[in-house]
Amino acid sequence: MNKVELQAKLDSLADELNFLRNLYEAELAQMQKTVSDTSVVLSMDNNRCLDLDSIIAEVKAQYEEIANRSRMEAETWYQSKYEELQATAGKHGDSLRDTKIEISELNRVIQRLRAEIENVKNHRASLPAPTAGDIATSKGV
Repeated sequence: MNKVELQAKLDSLADELNFLRNLYEAELAQMQKTVSDTSVVLSMDNNRCLDLDSIIAEVKAQYEEIANRSRMEAETWYQSKYEELQATAGKHGDSLRDTKIEISELNRVIQRLRAEIENVKNHRASLPAPTAGDIATSKGV
């Protein structure tokens, strides 16, 4: 009984093996047909010389691009700083003008006060000198 079971397993495995082999051969034939229908053009450059001129030109172009970008960034930065300085200078100019106006107004006030002081001094000088009796009456004696 055991021998019959093992023989049945062997037969089924042999059948599966034959099926897979036939499937493999069919797939292989189909792939070979597909590959034979496809033409491939392959070109090889056996030139083992390095084209240093083109490599140098490419590196030079990359460095020029980097330099141009850096130059543009620097110009943009300097332009923004220049505009900031112009704005600051404008603010300081306005402040300076306001301060000058204030100083000139204060100078006019000082001159007016000096003139008033001079007028009072002249008026006082033109008044008669007080006598001893005037001083005693003013003290309430």
